[in-house]
Amino acid sequence: MTDPRRANLPPLSLHVPEPRFRPGDDVDFSDVAVPPAGSARRPDTADKADSFHELAYTLIRVLDEEGQAVGPWNPRLDADQLRTMLRNMALTRAFDERMFRAQRQGKTSFYMKSLGEEAVSIGAAMALASDDMCFPSYRQQGILISRGYPLITMMNQIYSNRGDPLMGRQLPIMYSAKDHGFFSISGNLTTQYPQAVGWAMASAAKGDSRIAATWCGEGSTAEGDFHSALTFATVYKAPVILNVVNNQWAISSFSGFAGAEATTFAARAIGYGIAGLRIDGNDALAVYAATQWAAERARTNQGPTLIEHFTYRAEGHSTSDDPSAYRSAGEPNAWPLGDPIRRLKEHLIALREWDEERQAAMDLECAEQVKAAQKAAEKNGILGHGMHQPFDTMFEGVFEEMPWHLREQCQQMIDERKAAGI
Repeated sequence: MTDPRRANLPPLSLHVPEPRFRPGDDVDFSDVAVPPAGSARRPDTADKADSFHELAYTLIRVLDEEGQAVGPWNPRLDADQLRTMLRNMALTRAFDERMFRAQRQGKTSFYMKSLGEEAVSIGAAMALASDDMCFPSYRQQGILISRGYPLITMMNQIYSNRGDPLMGRQLPIMYSAKDHGFFSISGNLTTQYPQAVGWAMASAAKGDSRIAATWCGEGSTAEGDFHSALTFATVYKAPVILNVVNNQWAISSFSGFAGAEATTFAARAIGYGIAGLRIDGNDALAVYAATQWAAERARTNQGPTLIEHFTYRAEGHSTSDDPSAYRSAGEPNAWPLGDPIRRLKEHLIALREWDEERQAAMDLECAEQVKAAQKAAEKNGILGHGMHQPFDTMFEGVFEEMPWHLREQCQQMIDERKAAGI
């Protein structure tokens, strides 16, 4: 029986988030708040986290509409650094495009592009020290490319061929390169967050000077691992940078299901008492500046920083995804923050350090470099064309010391294959 004191109250109801645009809808992002470039203040890296809460709600931007770098967050990179950043982004995009086509041609089973998000990984990678450890999600291939990891080795892993350093044991695009400060990618969402915090805590415990950085999508902030990691990072002031790539979509679920309708993702930092920044993720200079600031904060024992990269996933989640089934086709072109490569190119042109002819030549050079790497990688085989790794290697890298019964089984398998002439 209903309590009479509640008789006049309306029935309770649940709010179910709904994306603003569905297939076929016209797109209007005019209500997305984009503050003027250069308007956000830049605190000292030693300032207390509770003294700049507004930076978790605004949008730190450096590049304005005329291609000029303005404001206190301008990292003042020289022209050579800017050209290197631009080339790394162009090379990543060329790599993505060719590997996407390779998947469509049946040469591999799976691929994920970072189209429109190149600045997130490359701006950060260039601001970090080369020996800082990165704990990426699966759309940060630009980190490896920025750090000079061989394209052919990346492709060997994608093809799971005989040149694959992981010997076909990982899904395509889940690279691992300890010598390049790139921790093994996991398909399980946000497992890299507690790993990064733990690594950073260990670095601090040893008195080292290296820090950790990690990335996840905005949808993954709803995972328990995210919050467990932030608790440890907060309590122990771990020297770690926690990047949330808010590209508006977690596969086919829009960001509202992770809490975007209530507040920003950078605001999660406030609840944990750590530094929080919300930045224009399509502005490579803003990404560089925010990462550089957070890295200095971490290295001077000021604790972790959470950075929300406000960006947009221009393509599907992966080659297994069809975004036309759940979002308007007009969204990518209507996104108000534009394309990161075009914006950095226009900045260099505005500085009179670049032009369209050199951009076209660089794009062609990147495409040819990727094409040559693909030809070399495919000589090692492609996925599904035979067994590229010997059977007797299946136990390698699993145990520090292989148990006797597995050694026995492995030897039995080798003997049987020899007897069969295989």
